[in-house]
Amino acid sequence: MPDSMFVRVYESRMELMRAVIIGAEGTPYHNGLFFLDICLPYDFPNRPPQVLLHNPCASSKLNRNIGRFGQFCLSLLTTWNGTKNERWRPRSTILQVLVSIQGLVLTTDPCLNIVPYDGYRGFRRRSESLKDMTRTYNQNVFLDSLRTMIHVIRRPLKNFENFVVGHFLNRAHDILSECKAYLEGVEVCSLVKSEGWKYDRQTHKSCPEHFTDALRCLMKELANEFARIGAMD
Repeated sequence: MPDSMFVRVYESRMELMRAVIIGAEGTPYHNGLFFLDICLPYDFPNRPPQVLLHNPCASSKLNRNIGRFGQFCLSLLTTWNGTKNERWRPRSTILQVLVSIQGLVLTTDPCLNIVPYDGYRGFRRRSESLKDMTRTYNQNVFLDSLRTMIHVIRRPLKNFENFVVGHFLNRAHDILSECKAYLEGVEVCSLVKSEGWKYDRQTHKSCPEHFTDALRCLMKELANEFARIGAMD
């Protein structure tokens, strides 16, 4: 199991699981915690599991491939069209499901999950209008990811309370550093800590006022929650 994923099983209900995925670097979900409920059907593994995201806000725009009630549109779960090789098979695993959600849904360019823009994934050259749309979409997703962080800290799921506190104790300063950089005009998703937070300020455009205003408010809320759990001096 990758160190960005954790799973717990109910001892009395072996068909039920709860998993958490940590948002990856280089995405608007970076350092966020995304909790999933997994239910195995009676004839598993002949049929795929049911997977729902604990979305704190029904109107959240975390991803267009996540439905209003937390259901995922994913070929592996047979909730989306896909080739035969992309669909669930009896030898498929829960790990494949989690990796697919992280790699195909909680991805760098969630805007490109929208038809008809999905065909542009992997293209290095994109039109300015598509770049602007992707930039704006990532900004909105990042704001919703911060809102999700706040909700998770305030209302941690049962048996994950210590995990949530430990996660943000370790990452609070990195999260606020990213927010500060984005306020200064750095493009969302362009900061990667493993690369020494390198970025070229000359290549980034100024952020719209509604984004920076919302980000400042969320930073204050996050800082307060971090201080409450002991992550800030």
